[in-house]
Amino acid sequence: MTDDAPEPTLASGLTELLARRFLTTDEARGEKVARWHARGRRTARENIADLVDAGSFVEYGRFVTAAQEQRRPLAELVVEAPADGIIGGTATIDGRPCAVLSYDYLVMAGTQGMRGHRKSDRLIELVGRLGLPTVFFTEGGGGRPGDVDLPLVSALDVGSFALWGALEGVVPRIAVVSGRCFAGNAVLAGSADLRIATPDANLGMAGPAMIAGGGLGQFAPEEIGPVEEQAANGVLDVVVDDEEEAVAVVRRVLGYLAGPTTTAGPPGADPAELRAMLPTNEREAFDVRPVVEALADVDSVTWLREAWAPELVTAFLRIDGIPLGVVANQSTHLAGALTADASAKAADFLGLCERWRLPVVSLVDTPGFMVGPDAERAGLVRHASRLVNAGARLTVPLVGVVLRRGYGLGAQAMLGGSTHRPLLTVAWPDAHLGAMGLEGAVRLALAHELADLPDAEREATVARHTAELRAHAGALNVARVFEIDDVIDPAETRTVIAATLRAAAPR
Repeated sequence: MTDDAPEPTLASGLTELLARRFLTTDEARGEKVARWHARGRRTARENIADLVDAGSFVEYGRFVTAAQEQRRPLAELVVEAPADGIIGGTATIDGRPCAVLSYDYLVMAGTQGMRGHRKSDRLIELVGRLGLPTVFFTEGGGGRPGDVDLPLVSALDVGSFALWGALEGVVPRIAVVSGRCFAGNAVLAGSADLRIATPDANLGMAGPAMIAGGGLGQFAPEEIGPVEEQAANGVLDVVVDDEEEAVAVVRRVLGYLAGPTTTAGPPGADPAELRAMLPTNEREAFDVRPVVEALADVDSVTWLREAWAPELVTAFLRIDGIPLGVVANQSTHLAGALTADASAKAADFLGLCERWRLPVVSLVDTPGFMVGPDAERAGLVRHASRLVNAGARLTVPLVGVVLRRGYGLGAQAMLGGSTHRPLLTVAWPDAHLGAMGLEGAVRLALAHELADLPDAEREATVARHTAELRAHAGALNVARVFEIDDVIDPAETRTVIAATLRAAAPR
């Protein structure tokens, strides 16, 4: 090009395109973004940019506007309602294909517009066709009543909820919840496989306006489904400090789905330390989480549903580079007995591992299912049976490790219904297995004889027979009659698990 040649100019269509594209960016709404940042929050586009690989996001429907042209000028909608308040498309995360959707709270409080629903319909259907793991930032106020451009009566024919729900077992779905997430937004979060929330989240099937409209009282948004309640009742899986940590957890969870790493991380502790992690007094409670962390690759553990049913621990982690799920009894709560909530928690977790094709390691230290009238009022029979069914139906590899006590149907449920159901069932040397708690078994079996004895002699008799039964129920004797596969040095546990899972790996 010569010095006196005219500068190239943009065609008018391209000029308009770039101008309209700018109006969909955060830069075009600086004041709103500044106020949002002042509240310690990130915008929808900032969360997406942090999550996906740079330059990989292919957006769908960025120029959609709210269906309110009968009420508001189109020029205003272009500026005030970009993308109709929902941003979505395909991308890669750490090089792996995925889909990402996010409601935009800076557009009409993240409410679900009718054109936004069409966009989510389109993207969710595409997710199923392409088989893409999907991350959904679901903050928002639910359905939007002000979209008047489309002929509507009930709008109950919207497809997004059914399409999203039908993806269970088809693709992994992770929801991230910050701020207010009510009604339809909450249903999309609740229908995901995993929910990650920040402390400021409120999650409810209706927001304040709908509650008041139903004549049920006036409530502030912060009173409806706060995080501490939704974590304690099992709605939320992971609670993080902020959106930045939420994105980091999403990345880590998606990393488990990528399969074994080529190089394994070091263990969380010297394997020999496992020999001393259990108390010498078998009645003494201990925290099982350090055992899990010692078995896992360093910094690879993601705890799930920590505040709900703490008598049972669930987590994702890696062992020698292999991603897997761990379910473990926690004796610091109710001696590790399986309550109705613990059974539901374990059944849910096994179902998730099955859908996501993650092997499972079960660390057993339980006196069995919780018993008694109070336990039954919580629906124990139903939830206990769910756990048995979930374990028995596993097609992913299951490895069982009896750490200390494996008693009754509860221990069987932790092992897929039988000690021979896992690919491998091993015990640590001081473990005991029995049809029920050993002292209880003695008192039940000798009830008539004990009733005829004086108190002092009765208790001495119970102690003597319990000691005899304890010797009979010891791990080595259980292995001798081949009710379990082996008794191992605790220091070997990580190696044995990894070797078994590699033998089970798909060819």
